[in-house]
Amino acid sequence: MPYITKSERNKAFENVLPSAGVLNYAVHQLINEYFEQNNRNYQTINDVVGVLECAKMELYRRMGAEYEEIKILQNGDCRPYTTWLKDKHKFK
Repeated sequence: MPYITKSERNKAFENVLPSAGVLNYAVHQLINEYFEQNNRNYQTINDVVGVLECAKMELYRRMGAEYEEIKILQNGDCRPYTTWLKDKHKFK
């Protein structure tokens, strides 16, 4: 849980997100609303964890991976990826 100042917490409610801490707080507030509207049980916890995991994976798949591909083209790749397929004869 991000332990941010009260003035930073207010920013989250105004959709002003100047830092990762405020973003984290805003996400926690949204999760809290979900808990308030649903049963507080294992299933709800599981639902929230599943949503967070899927959101994380989709964000990386759609934005992170593409960004990394651009940077590889700009700056070149690094090991072990540069040798991974070149040395495929070593796989058994």
